[in-house]
Amino acid sequence: MPIKLLIVGGGRIGGALVAGLVSSRWAEPAEIGVVEPDVARRSELVARHPGLAVVDQPDVAELVAGSSFTADEGGAILAVKPEVAEPACRFIGTAGVRRVLSVVAGMPTDRLEATLPEGSVVVRAMPNTAVLVGAGISAIAAGSRARSFDLQWAEGILSAVGTVVRVPERLLHAVTGLSGSGPAYIFLVTEALIEAGVLAGLPRETSELLVLETVKGSAKLLAETGASPEELRAQVTSPGGTTAAGLRMLEAKAIRSAFLEAVAAATERSRQLAL
Repeated sequence: MPIKLLIVGGGRIGGALVAGLVSSRWAEPAEIGVVEPDVARRSELVARHPGLAVVDQPDVAELVAGSSFTADEGGAILAVKPEVAEPACRFIGTAGVRRVLSVVAGMPTDRLEATLPEGSVVVRAMPNTAVLVGAGISAIAAGSRARSFDLQWAEGILSAVGTVVRVPERLLHAVTGLSGSGPAYIFLVTEALIEAGVLAGLPRETSELLVLETVKGSAKLLAETGASPEELRAQVTSPGGTTAAGLRMLEAKAIRSAFLEAVAAATERSRQLAL
């Protein structure tokens, strides 16, 4: 059976995309091909998705034989490390791929376009790690030759593992600093709250359960009530109460400023990596 999507890189993000696309019925396993050099990882992917074709780079030509990867049909996802992105893109271009969705951090579309045959299309995306559980947020940006239906194609793929927004490519650095790095900020806050509960005298297991359910419930309130963060915060902050005392200490420690500076620093680092 001809494949309609080639995923170059079967690591965490590539594997999450395979799982999301199969579970959402975007494609059958036999319609997806994966290029992955690690033998153990190849075996793991095949065991998890029977019928999936997972090959090493020398076998790509045989894998894509009979498949169409023009800019109007099918395409490839580039999910490799930045240092190998350009040679990997050049290689799949020689195999006939003419449309690429890149999830490579910090790699501009023009550099990837330069490695592909004339007329090829590149769409760049910045997903976050929550795609691993089908709850990611991805921002996509069009390369110089991408058209509306190329963006729709990319959205269709990434929607299988979460929500998708469109932004100009120049804003992807800010996306990286905010939502790309955002899960780590949330994990750090969660870790700190668990430690705070232990310090206050709670058993660690109890503190962890209380914090994880609080984070999950708070996210659900934000997602489902339609209220703003400011409104929800005000609702649980009684004048002179315990929450007000805790928030006053956080503001005194410049917690808001720390997050502003963290996102700014991550955004700037993304710009540096793109040079």
